[in-house]
Amino acid sequence: MSDVDIERIAALLRERNGIDEKIAAIIQRPMAAGHLGEWIVAQVFGIELETSAVAAAVDGRFTSGPLRGQTVNVKWYLKREGLLDITVRTKPDYYLVLTGPAPPAASSRGSTRPWCIESVYLFDASQLLAELRTRGVRIGTASSVRAAQWTAAEIYPGANNPLLTVNPEQAELLRLFALR
Repeated sequence: MSDVDIERIAALLRERNGIDEKIAAIIQRPMAAGHLGEWIVAQVFGIELETSAVAAAVDGRFTSGPLRGQTVNVKWYLKREGLLDITVRTKPDYYLVLTGPAPPAASSRGSTRPWCIESVYLFDASQLLAELRTRGVRIGTASSVRAAQWTAAEIYPGANNPLLTVNPEQAELLRLFALR
């Protein structure tokens, strides 16, 4: 790598840090996929976030609709790779998962993880945990969730999970985060 490449990377990181600082000022938490994902779903789905960003397993509660009062753990994965971080000791009622695109089967070398939302999924935590245990899946970080489970949990853009319906206004807000 040449000095020009290092200088360019340093300049790009300064630009990124400036953007991250502006985002952090809006969401009132450090810029990270977890914090930003929580803020986005709070705005779109009417979720009241926990006051502490380090609350175990629960990021907030639904404030209206059929899930009112139910707890939720929010995840934002920049690519949908079929994995989900699941807590066991303290579990939420639901996992609300934002994902970017599914990665190609080829090597990730030279690819990116764009900050975008292509799909949203709602998993019933107890049901998912029971299904994974039945299959003998290791529960915790990067638990393997079958494609059929992802499909059944999809609430956007498909409406496969009847537990939470995405209305047209919510869909329009989510489309703002699509790859263009």
